[in-house]
Amino acid sequence: MEWLQRMNQAMNYMEENLTGEIDYDKAAQLTLCSTYHFQRMFSFITGVPLSEYIRRRRLTLAAFELQNTEIKVIDLAYKYGYNSPNSFTRAFQLLHGVTPSAARSSGVCLKAYPRISFHISIKGDVEMNYKIEEKEAFSVFGVEETFSVIEGQCYRDIPKFWLRIMEDGTLERMRTLASGKNATIQGEVFGNDDMLLNAAMYGHKSDGSVKYMICAFTPEGEIPNDYKKLEVPKLTWAIFPSEKHPENETTEKVQKIWQKIFSEWFPTSGFEHADAPEFEMYRKVDQNQFIVEVWIPVIKR
Repeated sequence: MEWLQRMNQAMNYMEENLTGEIDYDKAAQLTLCSTYHFQRMFSFITGVPLSEYIRRRRLTLAAFELQNTEIKVIDLAYKYGYNSPNSFTRAFQLLHGVTPSAARSSGVCLKAYPRISFHISIKGDVEMNYKIEEKEAFSVFGVEETFSVIEGQCYRDIPKFWLRIMEDGTLERMRTLASGKNATIQGEVFGNDDMLLNAAMYGHKSDGSVKYMICAFTPEGEIPNDYKKLEVPKLTWAIFPSEKHPENETTEKVQKIWQKIFSEWFPTSGFEHADAPEFEMYRKVDQNQFIVEVWIPVIKR
């Protein structure tokens, strides 16, 4: 209940300042979270980045004013934080599909994004298995692309990324580079036979973009220049394993774990995100059975 109250206090603060400056740090302080963790929580629970939500709310209110007052477009632009009427017009048209001037006409179809508030939802009927472990520093290498998390676009684009590097041979070349060298993390040995390629997510930005790397643990020796190397420091991890499942259910299983972590586990766990790379660790355990572990770097609140 306290978490809900704190989140709604943050929403109240942002709503009251839509025509002024919104300080993300202040909003996060109201939730007793770091700014990074607050933005990640908001994005996962609502499906849109915090900056996109604020943009939509401002342009929703701007549309109301255009239809109900005689305010000038230039004044409206500055009121809602745009540096010029042109930048405001571009943003308005991108969201509503019409220019601010056209929005004044009777019968024009516009979009309204309502204010978000947080309420109790009955969840938790399915248990979440997890463990907290400290791991020594390690590194991975692989290929990466940048994706948008806005409205779940990453869930549609990332599987295509995997398919593309499987078809062009990149996946097999990475496995060959990593083969023969076991990776040891805190005494746990991951060999090429049981640990498949992994995925790292990092570099989350306020515009809703995230870097996604398909990777493997770095073997000894040189890595070709066409691969990126990512150094991961010593961290404490919250590790969430999936149940055993066939390969064709992997995407669905992983997405459900992510959603439950941020909407159910974090609010009551006493931990928050440590602002470091996250991982999906894919492991083959039987002939056609897999387990995926989601690794989240965490710190105590």
